[in-house]
Amino acid sequence: MSDPVRDPAALRTQLGALTTEEVRPDLADIDTRPTLDIARAMNAGDRAVPDAVAAQLPRIAAAIDAIAPRMARGGRLVYAGAGTAGRLGVLDASECPPTFNADPSQVVGLIAGGPDALVRSVEGAEDSAELAHDDLKALGLTPDDTVVGVSASGRTPYAVGAVRYARDAGALTVGLACNAGSALAEAADLAIEVVVGPEFISGSTRLKSGTAQKLVLNMISTITMIRLGKTYGNLMVDVRATNAKLRARSHRIVAQATGAADEEIARALEATGGEVKHAILVLLGGVDAPAAARLLAEHHGHLRAALAAAAP
Repeated sequence: MSDPVRDPAALRTQLGALTTEEVRPDLADIDTRPTLDIARAMNAGDRAVPDAVAAQLPRIAAAIDAIAPRMARGGRLVYAGAGTAGRLGVLDASECPPTFNADPSQVVGLIAGGPDALVRSVEGAEDSAELAHDDLKALGLTPDDTVVGVSASGRTPYAVGAVRYARDAGALTVGLACNAGSALAEAADLAIEVVVGPEFISGSTRLKSGTAQKLVLNMISTITMIRLGKTYGNLMVDVRATNAKLRARSHRIVAQATGAADEEIARALEATGGEVKHAILVLLGGVDAPAAARLLAEHHGHLRAALAAAAP
């Protein structure tokens, strides 16, 4: 069988079979239409994305239920992709520390070509499975780690290579693609294929495919963090207050969780070093800051469990 990376004709044939590469005949005159009509047409197509994601919810939930216990044991969540898919993975990973006070090493985003590829195309990087092997080898994968390969086409050698390497290393693997029956899905332990159909601009998978990938990555990271006790209800009680806005948000979160007066909240946050969870436990559990820290440690950071233990 020809290698599509080295055989242009084979690659054209492979791309021609992908839903994400199809051309929409109804948009053939799009460049002649009024701007508002173009915007309406684009918006109409985008409405298909949430439904496509909804069709994969059982698979997304199964992936999260496999990822969360591994992360509770110290495992990492690693995204690997090229181009838009890689950038979305890096974006999702980079937002976990400020949102959930996660260690930066807990959720990792790998993009083919490295950091430079975040802002400019690194030619050929996406075609290298070996590059993915090198990037993952540097992480020293363990069986508690999860590698999520992200690729709209589901054929990108970097993403497929990452999943194959991770699976051989004993890590859990998930394939997130926007075409059915993809090589990425076949290579992974768990497959999520969000089929959004042809793009508004043919083959431009930064559009609907990128939106779908972002929605799924939001779910994977957010719901996993919920399972790890990083929220209290829908409040981000593990937020890291690194600036004035987040310090104000921390105060508001404690107020929403406890209903306490501003002065009490300020004292609790000061006593706990600005830790929202600890401050809530001080106020609702009637304990001091050291006891709050001990209870949360004993219950692996789960505030509800710590509050139950603090109850008289």
